[in-house]
Parts: sequence; structure tokens; C-alpha cells
Amino acid sequence: MDELVTGDAVVLGLQPARLPSRALAIAIDLAVLLTVFVLLSVGLAVATVTLDEAATAAIGVAAFLLVLVGGPIAVETLSQGRSLGKLACGLRVVRDDGGPIRFRHALVRGSMGVVEILGTFGVVACVSSLVSARGRRLGDVFGGTLVVRERVSVSRTFAVPPPPPWLVGRFQQADLSTVPDGLWLAIRQYLTRMHQLDAGVRRSMAERLAYDLASLTGTPVPQGVPAAAYLAAVVHERRARETRRVAAAANRDARAQARVFPSGAPLFAPAHPPGDPTRGVAGAAPVSAHPPLPEGSRPQGHRGNDEATVQVDGAQGRPPTGFAPPA
Repeated sequence: MDELVTGDAVVLGLQPARLPSRALAIAIDLAVLLTVFVLLSVGLAVATVTLDEAATAAIGVAAFLLVLVGGPIAVETLSQGRSLGKLACGLRVVRDDGGPIRFRHALVRGSMGVVEILGTFGVVACVSSLVSARGRRLGDVFGGTLVVRERVSVSRTFAVPPPPPWLVGRFQQADLSTVPDGLWLAIRQYLTRMHQLDAGVRRSMAERLAYDLASLTGTPVPQGVPAAAYLAAVVHERRARETRRVAAAANRDARAQARVFPSGAPLFAPAHPPGDPTRGVAGAAPVSAHPPLPEGSRPQGHRGNDEATVQVDGAQGRPPTGFAPPA
């Protein structure tokens, strides 16, 4: 893994492409460019059959520069370093600081590629890539670029090993709130990679981490317990506490939601049941649909406020509307 430092002092881990993958990418690009150049040359030869030799030679040189020189420059500029061959091989051209290339970088690479790839059949490019520590050819050196691998195999991750069963729950009274996150991260990295270390280095690292952890928690390493087992047991206790805390928070939120919105209750209850116009404000007496008329103004046939029908102008069973019939 090659480390590059940017202008902001950020270390980038980039894996430079080696000669075999770069040679395969260049071969794919050259095959595509030569196919396009041959097809274009045949078309131009048919179109310029009536021209003289000087004009035909000029057109041929222009086609060569346009396809074999301008083609790679345009493709790398527009695709930010991903030509067809590099895309097939999982490669990309980047700047020395890891950023995407621009037109000037592609121009220098394309111009130098005519000399070291087309002019010498790739011999100079191969020699410079073998000599360079990062596999750079002359175009990369003068252009300030680097060809890196985009598709990198993902390393296998290991889980934290469980503690011995007889240590589970033994550190429930330990105070883990004073342990910083950096120490937890260091312990976790040690537990996941301790089998890749030498026996002496593994034992010394475990003892040092266990000492730091015990000094912060106030819980010393039990007599006869290995330091690695102690670390695994404390990490297991911390994980169990986090699990219980998350579960308790979820149950508390569920209970609060159940109190706000009880089961079966509508979210927006009306002030009074629909279809009951006689009901007013809660606690008030029910209001009649037909208020009592003053004495002496009752229409003929009226028998009281509690009767269901009212006779007005010979019509029975129809309440007064308030509108006078036309004369």
C-alpha cells in the first residue's frame, strides 16, 4: 500500500498499478484506437481518391494525430483518467495528491505516450515502470500523475472473540464510563488481530492494554486470568450494557406512544357525536330542535313542545320554514 500525503496533510492509501495490469490496459486501448484509425483511413482513402499525394499524406497525418494522439487525451480528460482499457482492468489515472486529472495532465501523458509507447513499441514505458517505485512511466513523471487500482480486494474482517463462559457477568459492577473511546478502539483492534501477532508481542500488548483498562475502571485483572480474556470479558460487558440501554430506550418510547395514542382511540375525536344536533356544550341542557314559541303566537293545531308534529296552514308533520307562500 502506497501512502500519499495531500496538501492538507491527509495521508491517502493508494495501491499503484503494476506493469502487467497497465500493459493489458494499454493493449486494449491501442487495439480500439488502431481499429478506429484503420476504419477512418479507409474512409478517407476512398473520399480523397481524386486528390494528389501531398493532400492525401496531409490528411493521413491529421487522422493519425487526431485518433492516436488526440483520442487518448480527450478520453482521459472527459472520463477523469478512465479509458476503456483502464476501466476494464479496474485502473484509473490520478494526480500525485490523489485528485482527478485535468486536461494538462492528460496532454502531457498523451504527448509522452507517442514517444515511449508508439515510437519505441512500449520498451521505454516498460523500463521506466519497472525502475519506478510506484510503477510510473515517463508520462506520469512529467505530468505529475499516477495510475492506481480502483478495485482493491476487501480484507477479511474478524469479529471480537467471546470471553470464557466463567468470566461472563463477572464485571457487572465495573465503572466503564471513564474509559475513552480511543482505548476501546485499541482493545477491539487487538482482539480482532491478536492471532496474527507473534506470541511475545501478543502477550505484552494484552498486558499493557489490560493495565490501562484496569487503572481506569478500578477493577483489577483477577488472579490467574489471562490479560486477553480479561479484555474480552470487559468488552463483552460493555456490549451487553449498550444492548440493554438501547432496548430500554425502545421500550420507553413504545410506552410513551401508547399513552399518547391508546389502542382503538381515534387520533381526532369530534367534539360531539355526528348526527346529534340537539347536543351542545358538555354539561349544558339539551337544546330542542324546535324552540318553544311565545304564548299567543302558536300556530293552529299546536299541542305543545313535546309533540312530534306541528300543523301549519293545513300541513301536518312539516315544521315551519319561515317563508310565506306566494299570494
